[in-house]
Order: sequence, then C-alpha cells, then structure tokens
Amino acid sequence: MGDVHGEFGRLNSWVNKKRPMMILQCGDFGYWPHLKSKGRRARQRDRTLPKLGQTRLYWCCGNHEDHDSLSAIECSEVYPNCFYMRRGSSIRLPDGRAVLFIGGAVSSDRHHRTPGVDWFPEEVISEKDVENLPDAQIDIVISHTCPREFEMLGDDMKVNDSSRDALSVVMTRYRPQLWFFGHFHEYATGENHGCRWTALDMAGYSNWWVNLPARD
Repeated sequence: MGDVHGEFGRLNSWVNKKRPMMILQCGDFGYWPHLKSKGRRARQRDRTLPKLGQTRLYWCCGNHEDHDSLSAIECSEVYPNCFYMRRGSSIRLPDGRAVLFIGGAVSSDRHHRTPGVDWFPEEVISEKDVENLPDAQIDIVISHTCPREFEMLGDDMKVNDSSRDALSVVMTRYRPQLWFFGHFHEYATGENHGCRWTALDMAGYSNWWVNLPARD
C-alpha cells in the first residue's frame, strides 16, 4: 500500500471492503499523534484512527511523520493490529518470505515546514541505519523512496535524495526479489537485476495498492 497521509477513514473503508489478512505499507502513513490540523474537515480526519479489525498492518516511516514521537515508541503496536516497523526491522510472511522495512526520505517541501513540529532531520536514512541492517536473507523490501537503480521522475530533491544512495546499498547487499515503495505519488513498475519493483500512488488514487505476488 502506498502513502496514506493520515487518511485513516479511507484506509478503514478499504479494509472493511477488502478484508485482507495483512497490509505492508510504504511510509507517509501519517503518524502525527500531537499535531492538530486546521479546519473542520481536517479536525474530523484527526479524530479518525485506524480500525483494522483482524487485519494486521505493518508500516515503515516516510518523510511526513512525527519522527520525534516515532523515536520514543516503546511498543511497535501504535494502534490495535497496526505496527510501526523501524528501519532495518523485518517480518516473515506465512509463506516463509522475509520482508525488510527501511523507511525514510527527504521532504521536498521542508522549507515550508517548522523544524521540530512538522519536519525532522531524522527523516533521511542515515549511515548508522545502513550499518545496523540485519545479516539475513531478504526476499522483499518495503521502503518509502527507492534506490537509484530504479528510474523515477520527480522534483530535484526527491531524485537527488541521499536516502536513495542508502537504499542502493540495501539493493546490492540483499538482491531482493520484490521491492515496493511510495513517495513519488505515482504508479510505476520495472525490473532491475532480477528485482521486480513497484511504485505505488497515494490513498484515494488508482493503483495505491496491489496484491502481493505469490511466491515463485
């Protein structure tokens, strides 16, 4: 699933309709526990929380998240059945495939945001994040932006983001079979060195989610 941006009412409606067993979400989930939006419609959105029922949702951070609050999380289950996956954390699917989560990216709109309120320098993937990656076989990667090997168009900050260099290291180290990301707000697919990649659009647009391909 691509960027949700806090549109949890839309997410809840989709879950009620599709009733998936599991969702793997690619960042910009919209985790702002302390930030209140302006306007009646925005305030209504703020009061809506993820209601997932039996569906388990695993998400990595995007650039548009409250990174101060994320760093203070002690339990990854931030809402019922909704799990924040730190950079370098992983899960194993019922079919045995290992999924690595490594969120983060630069905010191209950061000059219009307030440091410590709705923008945080920790949004970018650091060298330490890469150094702490697990020594394990990884089959699927869930990230927010993408490695440089995946050709995506966007503004200069998204294209030249240093997080993409970090993800190229991830690509070289693990050579995953599948890779999913959001951030660019468009749908695209491709293949690089045997890795099939998918860029997902954001909530409310076509192709903001796809079914995970079955294991080969």
